[in-house]
Amino acid sequence: MNESEIIRGQLATERIHAAQVANACVAAFGAERDGAAEPPAAFREASVSYLAWVLSRFEQRDQLLAELIARAGSGAGEREDTVPPELGELAARDGTSRQALTRLENALAAAAPETARAAWQAFGQFFNTLWYARREAIERHLARLPRIASWRAVCAIDADSILEERTRYAQVAEHLPSGITLLGATGR
Repeated sequence: MNESEIIRGQLATERIHAAQVANACVAAFGAERDGAAEPPAAFREASVSYLAWVLSRFEQRDQLLAELIARAGSGAGEREDTVPPELGELAARDGTSRQALTRLENALAAAAPETARAAWQAFGQFFNTLWYARREAIERHLARLPRIASWRAVCAIDADSILEERTRYAQVAEHLPSGITLLGATGR
């Protein structure tokens, strides 16, 4: 396996894990409780921590991608820094991680149960449609970048970040409420 395959694999894993955690949160916090106990505080803490961390990383990648696109467009980059034009269009499209973080913050800030449920459901809807589709498309077009150095610069993935992601995801899995699952919850 070469380095670009490792990076592509990790991007896909983070996208899928993020969707699974987001959907677990929607199932736990965005559904009618009907007398059921509140999800454990440890699940809320682990899942929100995971989502904030992974969405911040994706937002950082969007910023790095914007810089690469600007360098390639200005001619300041190396000749090999060609960027597929669709990548620039995708980077400007709705569905950013910043928007997802804002919706997550709204869900967390909602005090009334009905408002909280609606905010979590809105977060899940946004995440499973605009955010997920945009991330998938960006990753598909990133595969066309000709230089591994460009991949490294945009994705900021290394052994430490892979380990950190896996550890955070495992913490969510460890604290799942009864009846909530991460498997198969990609929203697709």
